[in-house]
Amino acid sequence: MTGCLGLASSLLPLPPLYLTRALGPQVAACPQQRLHRQEGPAPSPPWVTGRMGDMANSSIEFHPKPQQQREGPHAGGFGCTLAELRSLMELRGAEALQKVQEAYGDVSGLCRRLKTSPTEGLADNANDLEKRRQIYGQNFIPPKQPKTFLQLVWEALQDVTLIILEVAAIVSLGLSFYAPPGEESEACGNVSAGAEDEGEAEAGWIEGAAILLSVTCVVLVTAFNDWSKERQFRGLQSRIEQEQRFSVIRDGQLLQVPVAALVVGDIAQVKYGDLLPADGVLIQGNDLKVDESSLTGESDHVRKAADRDPMLLSGTHVMEGSGRMVVTAVGVNSQTGIIFTLLGAGGEEEEKKDKKAKKQDGAVAMEMQPLKSAEGGEMEEREKKKGSVPKKEKSVLQGKLTKLAVQIGKAGLVMSAITVIILVLYFVIETFVVDGRVWLAECTPVYVQYFVKFFIIGVTVLVVAVPEGLPLAVTISLAYSVKKMMRDNNLVRHLDACETMGNATAICSDKTGTLTTNRMTVVQSYLGDTHHKEVPAPSTLSPKILDLLVHAISINSAYTTKILPPEKEGALPRQVGNKTECALLGFILDLKRDFQPVREQIPEEKLYKVYTFNSVRKSMSTVIRMPDGGFRLFSKGASEILLKKCTNTLNGDGELRGFRPRDRDDMVKKIIEPMACDGLRTICIAYRDFPATQEPDWDNESEVVGDLTCIAVVGIEDPVRPEVPEAIRKCQRAGITVRMVTGDNINTARAIAAKCGIIHPGEDFLCLEGKEFNRRIRNEKGEIEQERLDKVWPKLRVLARSSPTDKHTLVKGIIDSSTGEQRQVVAVTGDGTNDGPALKKADVGFAMGIAGTDVAKEASDIILTDDNFTSIVKAVMWGRNVYDSISKFLQFQLTVNVVAVIVAFTGACITQDSPLKAVQMLWVNLIMDTFASLALATEPPTESLLLRKPYGRDKPLISRTMMKNILGHAVYQLTVIFTLLFVGELFFDIDSGRNAPLHSPPSEHYTIIFNTFVMMQLFNEINARKIHGERNVFHGIFSNPIFCTIVLGTFAIQIVIVQFGGKPFSCSPLSTEQWLWCLFVGVGELVWGQVIATIPTSQLKCLKEAGHGPGKDEMTDEELAEGEEEIDHAERELRRGQILWFRGLNRIQTQMEVVSTFKRSASFQGAVRRRSSVLSQLHDVTNLSTPTHVILSAANPTSAAGNPGGESIP
Repeated sequence: MTGCLGLASSLLPLPPLYLTRALGPQVAACPQQRLHRQEGPAPSPPWVTGRMGDMANSSIEFHPKPQQQREGPHAGGFGCTLAELRSLMELRGAEALQKVQEAYGDVSGLCRRLKTSPTEGLADNANDLEKRRQIYGQNFIPPKQPKTFLQLVWEALQDVTLIILEVAAIVSLGLSFYAPPGEESEACGNVSAGAEDEGEAEAGWIEGAAILLSVTCVVLVTAFNDWSKERQFRGLQSRIEQEQRFSVIRDGQLLQVPVAALVVGDIAQVKYGDLLPADGVLIQGNDLKVDESSLTGESDHVRKAADRDPMLLSGTHVMEGSGRMVVTAVGVNSQTGIIFTLLGAGGEEEEKKDKKAKKQDGAVAMEMQPLKSAEGGEMEEREKKKGSVPKKEKSVLQGKLTKLAVQIGKAGLVMSAITVIILVLYFVIETFVVDGRVWLAECTPVYVQYFVKFFIIGVTVLVVAVPEGLPLAVTISLAYSVKKMMRDNNLVRHLDACETMGNATAICSDKTGTLTTNRMTVVQSYLGDTHHKEVPAPSTLSPKILDLLVHAISINSAYTTKILPPEKEGALPRQVGNKTECALLGFILDLKRDFQPVREQIPEEKLYKVYTFNSVRKSMSTVIRMPDGGFRLFSKGASEILLKKCTNTLNGDGELRGFRPRDRDDMVKKIIEPMACDGLRTICIAYRDFPATQEPDWDNESEVVGDLTCIAVVGIEDPVRPEVPEAIRKCQRAGITVRMVTGDNINTARAIAAKCGIIHPGEDFLCLEGKEFNRRIRNEKGEIEQERLDKVWPKLRVLARSSPTDKHTLVKGIIDSSTGEQRQVVAVTGDGTNDGPALKKADVGFAMGIAGTDVAKEASDIILTDDNFTSIVKAVMWGRNVYDSISKFLQFQLTVNVVAVIVAFTGACITQDSPLKAVQMLWVNLIMDTFASLALATEPPTESLLLRKPYGRDKPLISRTMMKNILGHAVYQLTVIFTLLFVGELFFDIDSGRNAPLHSPPSEHYTIIFNTFVMMQLFNEINARKIHGERNVFHGIFSNPIFCTIVLGTFAIQIVIVQFGGKPFSCSPLSTEQWLWCLFVGVGELVWGQVIATIPTSQLKCLKEAGHGPGKDEMTDEELAEGEEEIDHAERELRRGQILWFRGLNRIQTQMEVVSTFKRSASFQGAVRRRSSVLSQLHDVTNLSTPTHVILSAANPTSAAGNPGGESIP
């Protein structure tokens, strides 16, 4: 039950389109009980289950009261009330049919009551549509209120490290105001050497106040970041909503209207691949099958027919066939809407009942909220998580970063602990043992002040050690890329897809529409024993053949497919609907005939039986009744399949003549193969007459569609897009193998693959048909064997006549394969409903924005808004750019980390005080985390990214070249800083800042160290722009204005801090000469960078790479089980791009709370599934309760069960 309710807060804000896939298995999993409600006249649907009665009784109103009052006996002049329609939609099957017949006579009666016409639809009258919205509601479920800025601020304050710093600062503040009773402080040791005057002594509060101020800055920046992210994703949500359209008939015209504009009474056209946006009753259907699993949990497809089960429900998928329905319920009154309302109510109740639980889980559930909107209807998959569906492997970069962050975090924690221990021991030994003092009561505040100072130094070391800028860098880089990718026609639905794409090693592409223009035309035909190489003149054809051909094409194609006149003068006619059918209709027009009169004579309602096209049949057939009482069946489909069912053909005069298997082989050799070798898709058109005496058994399809007479075979050309060969060449140069997977015949596929450049003459490649492919990869028992697959896929370039299962098998086989030096990362393109499984399985799924069905779009990660293969190449470029941006940031960040930690640690141990003060460290941290991530993560991509091979899954994040740069620059910086620390005062002829007592004024000595340190970081940031050992680090620097602004801005602020920062920043103003020396040392970084670049990496065998992805054999069962509690990386990515400058100490808390937090997370873990897929190797990072509790489950084999856990990378 918690599962049902835990979903509550996170399910609500879906766009109307996607009211959808909510609640299948989840609802089905709750105990079967009927829900009760106080208000709302209709009982709840039988399949909405769960023990929500008590809860639902309290305060739920399903539709606003004014509507209830308005519903008179006949609401607003319509013949049905909202309540009647709601109760009607809760019935199924025969029960529903009976109710429609009793109450309205038939569906036409229902349409009359709703004042709509089954054929003409509603009048496109704004007043009427508005009135319907008033009475029956809008097709929209109101999203949850976004969080206020203050709520986000409060959430940011929950961070453990921030809390520790706040406590330390407050203690420090409190002690600075407390003067011990005895004025003489001699007894308490060397508290102050008398160098400070009274004003200085009173300035002890400044450090505490400065830390609090820094904390305030962090919190505000974090909250602002979250707030802007939420706003961005709401924007994306509304864009997705606006793009989602549905076909309705208004004023007799077929229109595409936004889903939110549907009203009760609309006549909607439903077809294969649609996601139904509202409830309705079927008026007329052809072979309609619907997947209702999102509502009922039943995976079997349900056959719908006007005389059997006419009820169509929102959120269900049309898997076969087509039809027309009258919309009867929209928005919160539709079946999906009712569940959403229940869930919403359930969530509120829970919140009231259990504030504590809300604190723990609500935060995350609410944070996830904008993302649901952006992610669309992925709900069903999220719930499947409850079952044992293995999850999609986490993104490649994510795995590597997680592991790296944990390693650095552990090192930082150890260093900071040692620092504090050494400082405390040194102080205690020196004060109480060497000096032999006694701990006096009045001295306690003084000693405590020392301990607080040591503690702050320890926290500061940790703060600097932990690369909490990593999550931010990833987020900024991904968000920036996603925004820019929009311009390149890539609508990214899952953030991590854009980075995964950079690692892609293989692309399995569809042919139609992706590699070709998807504007099909008939260029060759075989009619009446003659092979025409171009469209024949109508006068050369027998009238009988011509008439049969016109009828066969006009009637046996979806009536929604049309050829419309061009929009502009001189443009090509517009093709609407299925492109293959458009080609055939165009053929009729080329033969100087018209399909419209035939359709008017035999409207869709008069079609006796339709066998719609699906991937198994590979053909479509329609039966009509003849005037003499007999029947005629028209059939069209793939020529080699349909010709096997033909026993006759038409000769030149239109007379029947026998068609034996020998004739068929002859025809295949002489007609079909030559057409296919020209890259044409061949379609056979045939018919069959049935006598009036006996009606055949229409369900026995193999009998009915057999014994056919062939009318014609046509060759349809789909020209290759002109830009595709170049794009494929770029992919191949970038080390990406392109494979074509198509339903076409093998000769056509091979011809087009050659035109695209997928295959080249003289190369060693395989082109297989689906059957042959299966024969090669399956053993005697018919099971797929990975070893057999591994022999096939490396050389396979074209898979023709493939079924959706073949495509899925190929993709899974390539992903799971461990042959070759690196594991493959596979991208897949698809547009049809049947591509869903392969799109889901792939590392990155691309759906077509124009030709793609809703099902394909929902299974995908990226939608290509222009359906063009070249956009995929741009996605690869952006993906690689993300990867490189992260590496640049890492190279810079780790150099600073290494130096700052060593300086703070050794400085503290030798001089009992860190040369870099807490507030200075926070500023350095701000430079290297927040600003550097902004500067380095927004570098634009260049074509040169496509000149290298993909990194693959196994390549480490920090290459040996980067490791050389990190250590090389660290050596330079440490040398400079230690020289300044120990002999700097002699060089500059100033007082030494070492061993200064508590509260002494800032020294010039330490200010020079701080300033030099920052200058070196600034110039090293320029070095970090190149990670492959390039010499020219300035190349393209002006193409990134953000970078230039940040470097100059940081420099300006640094001047202000040093010259005017005073006590809060522990800075003393420097002279011009001192500034020039600091700058000189900083510029030395650039020179040193050239020296490092000269050292060949190959000579440095001792360097180890870091940041490998987690290995697959390093997983224990326990960790696998914990991994089940994952929340997907992209989910968190969107929820929290938090700039937490210092989140380090959550590691300790994490450690203690591992077990209890896993338990706590269970209440919402079911709600957060992004996609179900069939990989069970790596599990993701679990992000729990308060925004910063992070547990690394099996993502990082070493950390799950007993380690100071790791940074989460959002």
